[in-house]
Formats: sequence, C-alpha cells, structure tokens
Amino acid sequence: MAPKTKKQTHQVTLHLDAGNAPVVDLGKTLGQTGVNLVEVKKTYDAATAAQRGEVVPVVVSVFEDRSFELRLKTPPTAFLIRKALGGKGSARPGHETAGQLTRDQLRGIAERKLPDLNTADVEAAMRTVAGTARSMGVTIVD
Repeated sequence: MAPKTKKQTHQVTLHLDAGNAPVVDLGKTLGQTGVNLVEVKKTYDAATAAQRGEVVPVVVSVFEDRSFELRLKTPPTAFLIRKALGGKGSARPGHETAGQLTRDQLRGIAERKLPDLNTADVEAAMRTVAGTARSMGVTIVD
C-alpha cells in the first residue's frame, strides 16, 4: 500500500525579518492552527540566517497532524529596489523622483526575483522590476 499523504489544513504567507522572526507575528497568524510556533521560528531563522537584514516571505503550510512545511520566497521587489537606492520611494511618484537605478542594478534585482516571477526571460523580468521602480518614483538610467 502507498503511504498516505498529509492533508493540508492551512496555508499562510508571511513577510518576516530574515534570521529573526518575531514570535508575536507568528502567533497572530498561526496561533489558531495549533502548530508549534517555536519550531516554526527556529526553522525559519535557521533557513534565513544568511539573509539577515532582509524581508524574506515564507509560505507556511500546516497539515492535519500539526506538522508544517516552509517554502521561502525571494524578498519583495520594492524592498530590493529600496535597498539598491539606499532610501525610500517617492511620496508622489510621477511628480518627485526618489532616485535612479542603473541597468546593471535592475538586471541584478531581476535575476534575484526570477524564481518567483512568471517568466524565465531575464529581459521580461527586468521590465517587471522597472515597472515597480516607476511606481515608486525611481528612474532607470543606462
């Protein structure tokens, strides 16, 4: 007989600080699932220790037997753009510029985001990242 697969009861996406997930945030969203929050925190912190200082989204799948599975994603595009700029986006995009990204910075961000985007083409990923940058008031220069 084939082994039974676990039945998933909950799936939650969280945006947490890498290497230092706050238990309060975990408790707010995962408390009702009955999963061991300390184990989730330890697993997440160990998996993201190399990316400290970044926001790393994680999809937490909780199963019937209260076991869990974590699937890490890449940091949000806006976060990566702000990190490349060293500041914030514009309060009034289209009226005020928040900074400039070079094509090389844009390519670097696009290559990092490629696993989570719905394309395998770096040029298409660059266009997607450029659109996010424009909506933040950031201009792209050659």
